[in-house]
Order: sequence, then C-alpha cells, then structure tokens
Amino acid sequence: MSLPSLSDQERAEALKKAAAARTVRSQIKADLKSGAVSVAAVISAAADDPALGRLKVTELLEALPGIGKVRATVIMSELGISPTRRVRGLGIHQRRSLVDFLGQAHFLGHAL
Repeated sequence: MSLPSLSDQERAEALKKAAAARTVRSQIKADLKSGAVSVAAVISAAADDPALGRLKVTELLEALPGIGKVRATVIMSELGISPTRRVRGLGIHQRRSLVDFLGQAHFLGHAL
C-alpha cells in the first residue's frame, strides 16, 4: 500500500496539523508535571481530542513527578497495559485501574 500523493498545500496543512498535535501533547505533559491537570482529566479529554488520544501511556506516566521510564514500565506491567498502548486505546477497566492506582496517595513512595 503506497501513501497518497499530496499536493504542496495538502502537505503543508498536514505538517501544520501534526505540529499543533505535538504542541497539545507537550502542553499536557507539562501540565501533568506541574500538577495543573490530573491523569483522569487527560484520559477523559482524550475521548474528544485526537491529539491527546495519540499520547502514549508511557509518556503520560513519565510526565508525572516521581515516575521515570522504569517505574512507568512496572506500573503498566502490573496493570496489564501493553507498553505500546496509547491513551485512546485503553479499555474501560484499564482506564479505571490506572486512575485508581495513581489516585492512591502512597504510590510515589511505594516500592514497585
């Protein structure tokens, strides 16, 4: 299957749209890091915003204070979430278990 041929204008519009989506994801990660937005809010907003839906769950977790690559991998493994999963691909039970796990006040001090 080959990619469709795009005109210069269509290519420019696609690049602009992709840059806007990256900006949205970057801002959400910064908001998560600062505590301005919760994981539950991002997950619910992802249903309406395709840019947030394309955010990888690992990136979502790594944006949280105190969670790096290793801890994010362990959390996802414990919750049965694939390492390649994106936010929009989470099932209802995965969403609920992720929010519940992160909602526990002691998870940052918890030795995973």
